[in-house]
Formats: sequence, C-alpha cells, structure tokens
Amino acid sequence: MHNPGSTTTPERFPAQDRLADGAQFIAGRLTKGTAGRTHTVVDPATGEEVYTYDLAGADDVDAAVAAARAAFPGWAGATPGERSDALHRFAAVLAERAEEFARAESLQCGKPLKLTREFDVPGTVDNTAFFAGAARHLQGQAAGEYSGDHTSYVRREAIGVVGSIAPWNYPLQMAAWKILPAVAAGNTVVLKPAELTPLTSLLFAQAATDAGIPDGVINIVTGTGREAGEHLVGHPDVAMTSFTGSTAVGRRVAEVATATVKRLHLELGGKAPFVVFDDADLEAAANGAVAGALINTGQDCTAATRAYVQRPLYEAFVERTAALMETVRLGDPFAPGTDLGPLVSHAQRDRVAGFVDRARGYARVVTGGEAPGGDLANGAYYRPTLVTGAAQDSEIVQSEIFGPVLVVLPFDSDDEGLRLANDTPYGLAASAWTGGVYRAGRATREIKAGCVWINDHIPIISEMPHGGYKASGFGKDMSAYSFEEYTQVKHVMFDNTAVARKDWHRTVFGDR
Repeated sequence: MHNPGSTTTPERFPAQDRLADGAQFIAGRLTKGTAGRTHTVVDPATGEEVYTYDLAGADDVDAAVAAARAAFPGWAGATPGERSDALHRFAAVLAERAEEFARAESLQCGKPLKLTREFDVPGTVDNTAFFAGAARHLQGQAAGEYSGDHTSYVRREAIGVVGSIAPWNYPLQMAAWKILPAVAAGNTVVLKPAELTPLTSLLFAQAATDAGIPDGVINIVTGTGREAGEHLVGHPDVAMTSFTGSTAVGRRVAEVATATVKRLHLELGGKAPFVVFDDADLEAAANGAVAGALINTGQDCTAATRAYVQRPLYEAFVERTAALMETVRLGDPFAPGTDLGPLVSHAQRDRVAGFVDRARGYARVVTGGEAPGGDLANGAYYRPTLVTGAAQDSEIVQSEIFGPVLVVLPFDSDDEGLRLANDTPYGLAASAWTGGVYRAGRATREIKAGCVWINDHIPIISEMPHGGYKASGFGKDMSAYSFEEYTQVKHVMFDNTAVARKDWHRTVFGDR
C-alpha cells in the first residue's frame, strides 16, 4: 500500500496506484503478505518513506510455488512460437510504460533518472525482445545414427518451477535476467526481490500479465531473505534456484539448495580489476575508470574497483582520475544535472564509509572519503573516493565495498600487472587498457573473469553471456548461453529395425 503520510508526488512515482493492493504477486494478482510484519521502501535521496507493504511469509511462498506449479504444464506445453509471441507483447508493454519504470527505479534505488531512462529500462526492453526471439531456437539439436541401426537426438526441456532471488542494486534488470530466460524456455518462476527495492519487480510481473502471459507463470514474493528466501530455496516443489547477490549469502543459498539436490545458478560478488598498461591512452583510461567505478554509485559487482597502472603512467593517472572525480555532480536523482545519486540506504552508505575510514590507517585518501552536507545531508550520499598506497593484501583491495570507491596501485612488468589482477577470490569482470594487440590478447587469455573488456569497462549486451569465475559464482545470465541454466537435456534413441530389439535381448540373455 502507498504510505498515506508520504509526500512523494505522482511525478516521482507515477505507478504508485498500480501497487495499492499489496506487494505479493501470485497467480496474476496482487495480494498482501502474511508474515505479520511490514516493511517500508525509503527514498534514499531524501530519507522519505515511500511505500509500506506487508512482508511475505512461508504461506505466501507456498501459494506462489503452487501457482507456478499449476501453470507449468500449460506454459511448458506451449509452442516456442506461442511463448515468443507472448514475450514480444511483453516487450511492447514495457516500452509503453518506460517512464513509469524509470521513475520507480530511480525512486527506490537513488539512481539518476537519466541512468534509468537510458540504461536500465531500455536494457530491460531489449532483453525481453531478445528472449522473445530466442524462445524459437531452443529445440534445434543434431540427430543421427550414432550406434548401428539406432537414431539418436537430444531434447531440451524445461526444468519446472524456478525459485529466483534478486538483489537491490539493479532490481528491474535483475528481475528480467532471472525471469526471461526461464520463461522463454518454458519454466515458471517465483522471484523474491530485495525487500528494499520491490517496486519495479512487481510492475514487471504486472506488465507480463497485461501482455497476456498466463497467470502463475511469473510470481513475486516480497519478504526477507531469512524467512521468504530460505523457504523458497528449500521448497521441495522448486526444481531450480537462481541467486544473484553476495558471495557470503550465495554460500548459504547453496547449502540450503543442496538439501533438495536442485539445480543451482549463482551470480555472486566481484572485485573487478582495471589494468592500465603504459601504452594506453591516458585520458581514455582515466575517463573509463571514473565511469566504471561510479556507475550506479559503485553498487555494481562488475564496477571497476582496483586500478592497476603501469609505473610510467601511474602518477598522471592518479592526478587525472582524482580531478575527474571532483567534477562529478551529486544531487537529486530526478534533477537533470545529477551525475551521481545516493547509495541505496544509509546502512549501505555507512558500510562504505567504514571501509574508507579503516583504510586511512594504512593508505591515502586522495579525494572524497566523506558524506556531503547541506541539501544532501538527509540522503545516503557519499562522495566519489580515490585511494592510493594500499597493500595488495589489504581489506580495501581484497573485499567487495559496493560503493563509489576506486583503489589505484602501481605495477612494473606486464607479468606483475596480470598477476595482481587475478589476486582476489573473485572473477566476474575485468578490463585492460592498451594500444597493443599482443597485450590485449594476453589480457583476455590470462585474466580469470567471466568478462574482459578491452579499452572499455561496464557495457553489456543481451546477446552475450554474463557470469563469473571462482567465488563470483557459476552459470550465465543473458544470451543463448543462459538456456543451459534453465533447461535439462534428454537423449532420445529409436530402434530403426523390427528385429533389433529381439537380437539385443538374445545377445544379453541368450535364447530363451
């Protein structure tokens, strides 16, 4: 329900009336949660309460799973063309409501409106359109006589009910990444968004229903991870769990999922290296570092967090990057001139500040390192921060901060730079900056990460996979590769002769 006492205007939250009936979307309609407790979405730019709702409990999860299970035979039995047509209609509804989604995402996350308008929402529409087309290309598998008179082929089949858990940093896009490949492949989904940021996930499910996707195919339960999340992961009727979030929570998800031996897809934390060789374009690299480190206020597991700069460029890179950071404009996410909004909450702002404050004992804060005052004092803002002089094994280099903080370290040889790039537990994304083809090729081979950009950092496209190495998890979002996560493969073999079965019987058991 919308907060009666809130002063949030329809201009900032034009879709608020769509969510008046509750924050659980089960079997095609909104309902109230049954956990007996409420949660309030807060605008992190102002601290204002925006939307209060009843949290989901175990009963709501059970109802959502039951709805998804009931919808599965019909949806899995639809032709690829029928699923494709439904997803194309879905993409059209999302495009029609683009401004509503952009404003709701900015409101709950603190993202600048220009970012949600130009990146989050168009990316989600594009992803929906991609999977609408990809839904028609699941079944094309080779067939042939690989064993005598037998013909074999492979069926790719939907798994069943998928229980997905999405994080708070990209609520709309993460809902799309979790839901779209699953339903395009014929599965049904129960998604638990983060309780801090449920608004666009609920609007996404509503848009799917309005586009004609059958009731129960997409369900949303909004509750805590400990209650709703663990119950969803452990539910015996959930055939697969897909989770995006921190590595620590991912370990707990894996532990719970193991009890029911279900399929698991994990996209976990990151600590992306940004490697600048001495033949790189300094201006391009400095601009890339600022954009890559500050995207979504640094709350991105692929954000540039560790810049390793070859010694001849190191001092100039630090100076230029710090100067660029100081020009970044913090402000109201809905103001046209804002470059950087707040973090998602005051708790997250304080967590980021803690990393920087502790680093002052062993490193140098070149710029930033504080929350702004004045008109921004009530929001969860933190200034863009550049840190130097930290050791490779220090907390600020090794741990995921998830805020607008970039640490810069020097290196001498190419071997050293690439070794340092790999020297954390994570392996989600990385970039290398160089004018040399050999260095670029070597970086793409040797950096252990699911994505390596050359002379750029952060862009993603629907046609290419996203997923990590090492403690960043396993499995892929987006692209046709994501169908590997959401389908199971069956070998089918036909006996082509009338007597082969009898002859095989004699071979094994003799004449009877």
